[in-house]
Amino acid sequence: MKTPNIGISTENRQAIADQLSKILADEFILYSKTLNFHWNIEGADFHSVHLYLETLYQEQQETVDTVAEKIRALGHYVPATLKKYLELTHLTEETKGKNDSQSIFAELLQDHESIIVFIREEIKPIADKMKADGISDYITGLMEQHEKTAWMLRSHLK
Repeated sequence: MKTPNIGISTENRQAIADQLSKILADEFILYSKTLNFHWNIEGADFHSVHLYLETLYQEQQETVDTVAEKIRALGHYVPATLKKYLELTHLTEETKGKNDSQSIFAELLQDHESIIVFIREEIKPIADKMKADGISDYITGLMEQHEKTAWMLRSHLK
């Protein structure tokens, strides 16, 4: 593949791809957990929670794809194995084993907030140090999506 000539140095493209790979791993693990919860939800509110979780995992699937595309646009290959995701992620794939909505929402909230914190720490360095304002804007948008989902999950827990 021809090296991208997009105004970002080779070194910075590598550093950004490395950070995006960590974000991708987090997003994929969250996708997998959300799908797991969708399949295994139990309780009197099964139907409504099952549908809500379907919406969440579909949104996560879209996010996973767009993060991977950003890595490719930088001229790098995307990590795409479960083993690699588990090495890169800040999350755990393990669930606490409870399949009721309150337990699920609390666990998903924790994961969304963890992603928010990680992304927030990357926004300025990517824009300022690595001279990649567009990617900084993109991950800001990702963070905002997670903030909205976290708010909704938090609201279910009241």
